[in-house]
Amino acid sequence: MRNIDRRDFLEKSIMGGLGIFAAPYRISQGKVSPSFFSPSTITDSTQKVGYAERDITPEIGMEKPGGYGKVFHNSLHDPCKIRATVFDDGQDRVALVGIDALMIPRQIVLNARALINKQCGIARDAVMIGASHSHSSGPVGMVQPGQYDHASDLVQKLAYQKSSCANPRYLNLVKKAIVEGVCEADKNREKTYCGVGVGTENQVAFNRRFYMKNGITYTHPRQGNPDIIKTAGPTDPEVGVIGTWNTEGELIGCIVNFACHATTNPGGISANYIYYLEKVIRDIYGSEVIVVFLNGASGDVTQVDNLTPYQQYSSGEQAAQVVGGRIGTEVVKVLLKMDQGSLLPISFKSKKWNIQRRVPKPERIKRSYDIVQEDPEKVGSTKWTFSKEILMLDALLEKSAKAEVEVQAIQIGPVAFLSVPAEYFCDYGLELKKKSNFVNTFPVSMANGCVGYVPTEDAFGDHGGGYETRLTSYSNLEPTAGRQMLESLLKLTSTMTPGKVPEPPPAPEFPGEGWSYGNVPPELGLSS
Repeated sequence: MRNIDRRDFLEKSIMGGLGIFAAPYRISQGKVSPSFFSPSTITDSTQKVGYAERDITPEIGMEKPGGYGKVFHNSLHDPCKIRATVFDDGQDRVALVGIDALMIPRQIVLNARALINKQCGIARDAVMIGASHSHSSGPVGMVQPGQYDHASDLVQKLAYQKSSCANPRYLNLVKKAIVEGVCEADKNREKTYCGVGVGTENQVAFNRRFYMKNGITYTHPRQGNPDIIKTAGPTDPEVGVIGTWNTEGELIGCIVNFACHATTNPGGISANYIYYLEKVIRDIYGSEVIVVFLNGASGDVTQVDNLTPYQQYSSGEQAAQVVGGRIGTEVVKVLLKMDQGSLLPISFKSKKWNIQRRVPKPERIKRSYDIVQEDPEKVGSTKWTFSKEILMLDALLEKSAKAEVEVQAIQIGPVAFLSVPAEYFCDYGLELKKKSNFVNTFPVSMANGCVGYVPTEDAFGDHGGGYETRLTSYSNLEPTAGRQMLESLLKLTSTMTPGKVPEPPPAPEFPGEGWSYGNVPPELGLSS
């Protein structure tokens, strides 16, 4: 068997897998592009789009976010980035930013938006900044600089010495990268052809909450637990994609929306599975393609399958490859069949208000004070950690009994990106899709700030439970918060009119008769 080079392999695998549907496509210098792509065969586009990215890889030794205690990075797996795109319909511009980060602090959002508006004129409310929720990225949270300077010495020690903390220097790097990335994307705007599509990936994301025989809900009860009754929530297998091609037919960027925690942790500093998602797309379309990833409603969805009787992954590296690889492959499949044109109009709306925080009971505060005086190993690390969090929440309530929340709707033609600043439960994301007047509705979690977990009201009920419902300094909004966000987003989209999805060129007229080779009767021969 002769050796085949990469170009041969790509052509055989892609064309063979797509069969007759691959006919309109060609492979050129390792890139896939539609051969029918020309001004004579496609609706003229009035849209201009630009993309850009910036590096925000943290330094070795910086804190690794994602937990309630301190953990530090000691190796590098792959770079972390911000990736930005700006869409312009000639009247309005909107910017979508995806960040390889656990979260995006509200103040960074406000500061970055102000600088973007000043430097390139994009309206502040037209900028959506969403974190991928990578647990292997840089120190953007949980505790913010100076957040507990007003508190007692004990609480300051718990917050600054015993909790995961943002790094002021790193926060400045992230803010600077966001501003530069959006302004460069705005500068890079060019005439483009865009499309939208939705694929399905149903083998890498699983709800992590389960109803148990004791009548309550557990998060990650672990494989083989005989007390599991059934899953307590859904998943969302849809892979939402917007693709952007230049006038030469080359893919210059895409936006990807999928709901799954970025907790594969391949080892060291990493964008998590998003690294491999991007790698698959770039291996097909070219290394210059920019992939803006926006995580969906994934507050209770991860890559961990608690119900499988088999070992799921041998390592975090394998998990990252499988999750990112399968999502990326689905994106490529969607792009290959995507019809191009203009995604018009562009519009944006947002709503900001304050939501009440839940207040711990006085006896819980007193008991927590006693517990944190003890050795965590003696009282149990989980018990000690949640007690620490109660005292930090109590101090937080001294400054603010409510949390500012922003929900945002950004319309790009027939697509509505609907953002919440939370680890939003998947149920809400599916309900948004069902009730939205946009067929292409892409929920975006952890965007424009962070107020922690926002579970369903059922999760707080008699049969609820799991650590997402516990009171912490990170997660503490009243049980109706998720419903408030959902209803506010639906009101925003109800005032928007979805644009048209681009359609392919019309089929040629019927020539008057069928294919001559096909219009023949069977021929039995002498054996009959």
